[in-house]
Amino acid sequence: MDLSGAILSIPALMIAVILHEFAHGWTAYKMGDPTAKLAGRLTLNPIPHIDPVGTIILPAMFIILGSPIIFGWAKPVPINPMNFRDLRKGTFLVSIAGVVMNVSLAVGFGVLYRILDSIRGFADAFVVESIIIPLLIFSAKSVLINLILALFNIIPIPPLDGSKALMSFLSFRYWEIFYKYEMYGFIVITVLLFTGVLGKLIYPPLVVLYNLILGRI
Repeated sequence: MDLSGAILSIPALMIAVILHEFAHGWTAYKMGDPTAKLAGRLTLNPIPHIDPVGTIILPAMFIILGSPIIFGWAKPVPINPMNFRDLRKGTFLVSIAGVVMNVSLAVGFGVLYRILDSIRGFADAFVVESIIIPLLIFSAKSVLINLILALFNIIPIPPLDGSKALMSFLSFRYWEIFYKYEMYGFIVITVLLFTGVLGKLIYPPLVVLYNLILGRI
């Protein structure tokens, strides 16, 4: 990854992970759970959302290693499903809220990319170099990062969002199984990540969606 791309990836990642968690907390609040609000997490101030490992250390490692992408996460928003007015509906909506936010951000930044790309040929050379090109890079990085987060989180392995969305459709007697095996889910996810299996699962839809949103297909 080039230096400019790395620098612009950092705010793109921050926006993606913070709004992902904010979406979870806001949806939970609307479904009757004030836990995130009481914890001071219904805010766009990045500081309460920063996770030392997921928001700082891991992205820094990706940059140092010259990875073509940067991945990370924010501190999970505290949620108490027992406060939901409708447990099943609340669990589903809160679970998919982060993914919906990331997809929406990807589409939004994709629109910005297309607008900037369409006016690049008519702008002054200085404006192109100093403003339009950096914004194009930032927009493209934002699309990529948000799609990665959405595709990763939708995987139905506990404790990822996809598992809780799937759980919401099952009989309540199966819910305990999902919660019981969350700790093992982390191990499974780690193994899939470092063996490259996770990347192979995510890469095909990522490429299609990325190029589709940026208007390259």
